[in-house]
Amino acid sequence: MAWTSISAIFFIVWWLVLFMVLPFGVRKVENPEPGHERGAPAKPMLVRKAIITTILAAVVTVVVVALVNAGVFDYRGQV
Repeated sequence: MAWTSISAIFFIVWWLVLFMVLPFGVRKVENPEPGHERGAPAKPMLVRKAIITTILAAVVTVVVVALVNAGVFDYRGQV
């Protein structure tokens, strides 16, 4: 499998995992200041979530590449 295919798989998986990880640990501000959004999280922890997302996406990408290389499924399709 070419590195471009692996990069594309990682990119797609990274975004999917990010949207799954974003809601974890969200706590809203009890008394927001005037002009601030009431539903905004108090501590979004975006750096931590980006690191977790990268690790999970790397694991999923390795599994997908291993399955493709083992012939479990073929991403090229049949002709």
